[in-house]
Amino acid sequence: MDFLLIQRRLFVIFPLQLFLVVCSLYCAFLVRFDFSIPDVYLTVFYRILPAVIVIKLFVFGYFKLYSGWWRYVSMSDLVVIFKANFIGSAGVIVYNFFVYRLELVSRTILFLDGLFCFLLVAGIRFSIRAFRENFYPMPVNKAGKTRMLIVGAGDAGQMIARELRLNRKLSYDAIGFIDDDRRKQNTRFRGLPVLGTCDDILSVCRKKRIEEVIIAIPSATGKQIRTIVEYCQKANVRFKKLPGVGGLLDGSVSVEQIKDVSLEDLLGREAVRLDGEKISSYLCGKRVLVTGAGGSIGSELCRQIAYFCPNKLILFENGETPLFSIEQELKKAYPKLLVYPIIGDIRYRSRVEAIFDEFMPEVVFHAAAYKHVPMMEVNPAEAVNNNVRGTQVVAEMAHIFRVERFVMVSTDKAVNPTSVMGATKRAAEKLVQALSCQSQTRFVTVRFGNVLGSNGSVIPTFKEQIRHGGPLTVTHKEITRFFMTIPEATQLVLQAGSMGNGGEIYLLDMGEPVKILHLAEELIRLSGKVPYDDIDIVFSGLRPGEKLYEELLLDGEGIKPTTHEKICVAQSVTENDALLNAQLEHLFEAARKMDLRLTVDLLEKVVPEYQPAQHNSVRNL
Repeated sequence: MDFLLIQRRLFVIFPLQLFLVVCSLYCAFLVRFDFSIPDVYLTVFYRILPAVIVIKLFVFGYFKLYSGWWRYVSMSDLVVIFKANFIGSAGVIVYNFFVYRLELVSRTILFLDGLFCFLLVAGIRFSIRAFRENFYPMPVNKAGKTRMLIVGAGDAGQMIARELRLNRKLSYDAIGFIDDDRRKQNTRFRGLPVLGTCDDILSVCRKKRIEEVIIAIPSATGKQIRTIVEYCQKANVRFKKLPGVGGLLDGSVSVEQIKDVSLEDLLGREAVRLDGEKISSYLCGKRVLVTGAGGSIGSELCRQIAYFCPNKLILFENGETPLFSIEQELKKAYPKLLVYPIIGDIRYRSRVEAIFDEFMPEVVFHAAAYKHVPMMEVNPAEAVNNNVRGTQVVAEMAHIFRVERFVMVSTDKAVNPTSVMGATKRAAEKLVQALSCQSQTRFVTVRFGNVLGSNGSVIPTFKEQIRHGGPLTVTHKEITRFFMTIPEATQLVLQAGSMGNGGEIYLLDMGEPVKILHLAEELIRLSGKVPYDDIDIVFSGLRPGEKLYEELLLDGEGIKPTTHEKICVAQSVTENDALLNAQLEHLFEAARKMDLRLTVDLLEKVVPEYQPAQHNSVRNL
């Protein structure tokens, strides 16, 4: 069927191209002789015409001008048409020089022939596109279609407007554009007027009876999106957006890419600038091991690492189901990548040693950890075993097997911790720093705050509560947290892994802290409801080990900038290795014996800045 269609198209296009070639040469003669060609030059026209036809149609075929859909012709097609005509005209000139020594046809005629041929070949294509876009399909009944306002009259917005015009099946009727560029005011793009700036959204929505607003600014910041959303909420209209620049890497824009505005968009941060060459230099062609590969951070690390073409990617995970999910996803996205899903526990030294011995990893990302603060308050022995002793096992294997780089994922809760979880992560940081002083392996730690949408975090919890009609539970009215998206955090972890000589603690720029109460209110609004009216918010009180404010630095650490604007490095604090090792052995012994009170007491000695909450249930046993 496709072959027959191609044949029919060629049957139409080839004669039309032939006609245009003849017309361009004839027009060149007409213009040269003031629209009255002498008989002697008419003879010249007929003598040179066969050669012009053969040369140009052959060149057009080489440049594939007989294929393609003229209704979709673009500037890149125009460049191809120009090249084809230039080479075709050059061929005619060469033919005329060698056959007639330029005596038969003047250079003016040859120049005009090339010009007219280009204008005719390109013009008919763009004329067909213009007709298709402006007169076909014919206007249809707009009743029942959603009246849409497009915010952003740039390339993305215009592509959306064009698709809405051409696709009759879409249930949208684009009314106009909104754009803050003053130069675009009172102009038209794709046949649609620019109706004002973002400040005019409320009045335009009411005047034009707008039902939905599309934010077509892929590079919009979180602040810009929040402003637009506020206007839309006041106008009581729905709002959606195109994905950010990171989601439009192929350069295409489609109505299918329009999505609901998410909390991540409102809290949006600038796109991360990555030094791909630096990251690739330590990942490309290497054997890379990721612990906790099925978790929120670990799985995203695997996705990002796979992009840089490692030789092997070893997924080390204790949970069967999440490990299966990330393995299948990676195999589908990167079919040529060698992916090894390994079930195991970082606390079992013999198992970890066997994995290192079998795969000989060159780079290790250690993301395995227990992270839920209240849960670890009542399970301190397990927290110590997994977060501290597990880290020791993996780090020591990295040292023994001469791994090139070891990157540990840490948390802001390790700074002046008030929770068992935070204290165990700080102990793991100290352990890794101490080991780096005696190892050829580059041990670095990356410390950051909360990530939006991670398993068990506040955002999924709020969404579940909204789904059940509320109320949303916030622990304290003034509680704040640092937030970044999972992809941003993992990209910066990869970047930090390319830095340093070992022992450093890298801090990621988390931006400004965000009130959890504000997050709750925004999520309710994004769900189309009104806070405190449709869905209530209640305050449940701080949970065990929870702080009002998180910090990123310990006293005495200080920070220094790095070559990356979103990564800084904490000045290392020297530890007494012998004392630390002795303290850790006592801590591990207490954890093995499940002596919970002693475990917390010894954890406080390992991490002097650890201040357990007064209501810690274990301390009150």
